[in-house]
Amino acid sequence: MKKVLLSALAMGCMLAFAADKHGDKERQEDIARHRAMAAAHEGAAKCLEAGKKESACEAELQAACKGLAIGKMCGMKHQH
Repeated sequence: MKKVLLSALAMGCMLAFAADKHGDKERQEDIARHRAMAAAHEGAAKCLEAGKKESACEAELQAACKGLAIGKMCGMKHQH
């Protein structure tokens, strides 16, 4: 059931991206946001590699992503 729900959610996201036609300016802004989110996630990975607590790294990730993405996980959530 969970896989079906996730598949439906993924399909909905893909359709939303396909239906959303941005101009060049919006596309460049999206690219910049994705790069900023990637940098924030790289920082979170380095934080964890440094041996810091997960809660501290998550707090740093949230601060780095403020205003970039939807949700607490900077546009990305995974299993633990």
